[in-house]
Amino acid sequence: MAKLFKCSVCRFVYEGEEAPEFCPKCGAPREKFEELTEEQANKIYSSDRTNDIHMEIVQLAMRIIELAKEGIEIDLDPPCVDLFKKAIKEAWIIKQRSKAELEGHMTKGKF
Repeated sequence: MAKLFKCSVCRFVYEGEEAPEFCPKCGAPREKFEELTEEQANKIYSSDRTNDIHMEIVQLAMRIIELAKEGIEIDLDPPCVDLFKKAIKEAWIIKQRSKAELEGHMTKGKF
């Protein structure tokens, strides 16, 4: 099973049998990597899919905002425009919830 190593400079997590010669993100040398414990690695592996889902939710919320703005520009009638304005506010909330959850994952080492 591959091991996980975290760069102490930029926090990039690398998967492999040993730390890379240089960090793929910041270029720090191998000495700047620390091997993660099994518990730390399990947190990262366990949260990998949920983090992807949160990122997709953020993207979908942004798409809702784009579509609602287009609907506002069309300006068919006041109830329609009102619905689009509400959709923008609701999508913003959904987006921020997922971003807050991702931030929580990062501070708990689940990234």
